[in-house]
Amino acid sequence: MADAKPRRNTRQRDVILDELRKVETHPTAAELHDLVRGRLEKISLGTVYRNLELLGEMGVVRKLQLSGAETRFDGNVQQHDHVRCLRCNRVDDVYGAPLDLSRAKENDFMGYRILGHRLEFTGICPRCLAEESHPEPDDNEP
Repeated sequence: MADAKPRRNTRQRDVILDELRKVETHPTAAELHDLVRGRLEKISLGTVYRNLELLGEMGVVRKLQLSGAETRFDGNVQQHDHVRCLRCNRVDDVYGAPLDLSRAKENDFMGYRILGHRLEFTGICPRCLAEESHPEPDDNEP
Protein backbone atom coordinates (compact mmCIF):
# COMPACT_ATOMS: atom_id res chain seq x y z
CA MET A 1 0.00 0.00 0.00
CA ALA A 2 1.45 3.37 -0.99
CA ASP A 3 1.87 6.09 1.59
CA ALA A 4 -1.00 8.56 1.63
CA LYS A 5 -0.07 11.90 0.15
CA PRO A 6 -0.35 14.85 2.47
CA ARG A 7 -3.55 16.70 1.70
CA ARG A 8 -3.14 20.13 0.28
CA ASN A 9 -5.74 22.79 0.59
CA THR A 10 -7.98 23.51 -2.35
CA ARG A 11 -9.44 26.95 -3.03
CA GLN A 12 -12.74 25.81 -1.52
CA ARG A 13 -11.00 24.53 1.61
CA ASP A 14 -8.99 27.75 1.91
CA VAL A 15 -12.16 29.88 1.70
CA ILE A 16 -13.99 27.69 4.23
CA LEU A 17 -11.09 27.92 6.67
CA ASP A 18 -10.72 31.67 6.12
CA GLU A 19 -14.42 32.32 6.78
CA LEU A 20 -14.39 30.08 9.87
CA ARG A 21 -11.39 31.89 11.33
CA LYS A 22 -13.06 35.30 10.77
CA VAL A 23 -15.91 34.54 13.17
CA GLU A 24 -16.04 33.75 16.86
CA THR A 25 -19.55 32.31 16.74
CA HIS A 26 -18.66 28.61 16.33
CA PRO A 27 -20.96 28.15 13.32
CA THR A 28 -22.73 25.01 12.20
CA ALA A 29 -21.89 23.67 8.73
CA ALA A 30 -25.09 25.32 7.40
CA GLU A 31 -24.22 28.70 8.94
CA LEU A 32 -20.70 28.50 7.53
CA HIS A 33 -22.14 27.51 4.16
CA ASP A 34 -24.10 30.78 4.13
CA LEU A 35 -20.90 32.73 4.85
CA VAL A 36 -18.84 30.89 2.24
CA ARG A 37 -21.48 31.39 -0.46
CA GLY A 38 -20.68 35.08 -0.36
CA ARG A 39 -17.36 34.17 -1.96
CA LEU A 40 -18.13 30.87 -3.69
CA GLU A 41 -21.78 31.14 -4.68
CA LYS A 42 -22.07 27.65 -6.20
CA ILE A 43 -20.55 25.70 -3.31
CA SER A 44 -22.88 23.05 -1.86
CA LEU A 45 -23.59 22.38 1.80
CA GLY A 46 -22.23 18.85 1.29
CA THR A 47 -18.91 20.24 0.05
CA VAL A 48 -18.65 22.54 3.07
CA TYR A 49 -19.45 19.69 5.44
CA ARG A 50 -16.96 17.27 3.82
CA ASN A 51 -14.23 19.89 3.90
CA LEU A 52 -14.94 20.71 7.55
CA GLU A 53 -14.65 17.01 8.40
CA LEU A 54 -11.36 16.81 6.53
CA LEU A 55 -10.01 19.99 8.16
CA GLY A 56 -10.95 18.47 11.52
CA GLU A 57 -9.06 15.26 10.71
CA MET A 58 -6.07 17.38 9.70
CA GLY A 59 -6.20 19.15 13.08
CA VAL A 60 -6.78 22.56 11.48
CA VAL A 61 -10.28 23.09 12.94
CA ARG A 62 -12.06 21.75 16.00
CA LYS A 63 -15.34 19.91 15.67
CA LEU A 64 -17.54 20.78 18.65
CA GLN A 65 -20.03 18.09 19.50
CA LEU A 66 -21.72 19.72 22.44
CA SER A 67 -24.43 17.86 24.27
CA GLY A 68 -27.94 18.64 23.10
CA ALA A 69 -26.83 20.85 20.21
CA GLU A 70 -25.98 20.65 16.53
CA THR A 71 -22.29 20.10 15.68
CA ARG A 72 -20.38 23.36 15.45
CA PHE A 73 -16.89 24.20 14.23
CA ASP A 74 -14.11 26.29 15.75
CA GLY A 75 -11.21 27.77 13.80
CA ASN A 76 -9.19 28.12 17.02
CA VAL A 77 -7.43 24.82 17.71
CA GLN A 78 -5.61 26.04 20.83
CA GLN A 79 -6.73 24.32 24.04
CA HIS A 80 -9.75 26.10 25.45
CA ASP A 81 -13.21 25.23 26.68
CA HIS A 82 -16.69 26.39 25.72
CA VAL A 83 -19.88 27.64 27.31
CA ARG A 84 -23.25 27.03 25.61
CA CYS A 85 -26.47 28.91 26.21
CA LEU A 86 -29.31 26.53 27.01
CA ARG A 87 -31.86 28.91 25.44
CA CYS A 88 -30.38 29.99 22.10
CA ASN A 89 -27.45 27.52 21.76
CA ARG A 90 -24.92 30.34 21.40
CA VAL A 91 -21.38 29.03 22.06
CA ASP A 92 -18.52 31.14 23.40
CA ASP A 93 -14.90 30.40 24.25
CA VAL A 94 -13.82 30.07 27.87
CA TYR A 95 -10.20 30.62 28.81
CA GLY A 96 -8.75 30.10 32.24
CA ALA A 97 -11.64 28.07 33.63
CA PRO A 98 -11.13 27.26 37.30
CA LEU A 99 -9.69 23.82 36.58
CA ASP A 100 -5.94 23.35 36.65
CA LEU A 101 -4.99 20.04 35.07
CA SER A 102 -1.35 21.07 34.79
CA ARG A 103 -0.78 20.07 38.43
CA ALA A 104 -2.59 16.75 38.17
CA LYS A 105 -0.58 13.61 38.81
CA GLU A 106 -0.75 10.53 36.60
CA ASN A 107 -2.41 8.49 39.36
CA ASP A 108 -5.20 11.09 39.55
CA PHE A 109 -6.47 9.63 36.26
CA MET A 110 -6.24 5.90 36.93
CA GLY A 111 -2.83 5.64 35.24
CA TYR A 112 -3.85 7.41 32.02
CA ARG A 113 -1.50 9.89 30.39
CA ILE A 114 -3.83 12.81 29.74
CA LEU A 115 -3.39 14.33 26.28
CA GLY A 116 -6.20 16.84 26.49
CA HIS A 117 -9.66 17.39 27.80
CA ARG A 118 -13.01 18.74 26.75
CA LEU A 119 -15.09 20.56 29.28
CA GLU A 120 -18.46 22.05 28.46
CA PHE A 121 -20.14 24.67 30.58
CA THR A 122 -23.82 25.45 30.13
CA GLY A 123 -25.79 28.47 31.22
CA ILE A 124 -27.82 31.42 29.97
CA CYS A 125 -25.97 33.91 27.74
CA PRO A 126 -25.98 37.68 28.40
CA ARG A 127 -28.37 38.34 25.49
CA CYS A 128 -30.96 35.84 26.75
CA LEU A 129 -30.59 37.20 30.30
CA ALA A 130 -31.23 40.72 29.01
CA GLU A 131 -34.36 39.53 27.21
CA GLU A 132 -35.59 38.00 30.48
CA SER A 133 -35.22 41.30 32.33
CA HIS A 134 -36.77 43.32 29.46
CA PRO A 135 -39.66 41.24 28.12
CA GLU A 136 -41.33 42.28 24.90
CA PRO A 137 -44.52 44.33 25.49
CA ASP A 138 -47.76 42.45 25.02
CA ASP A 139 -49.64 43.92 22.03
CA ASN A 140 -52.96 43.20 23.76
CA GLU A 141 -52.24 45.46 26.73
CA PRO A 142 -53.67 49.02 26.67
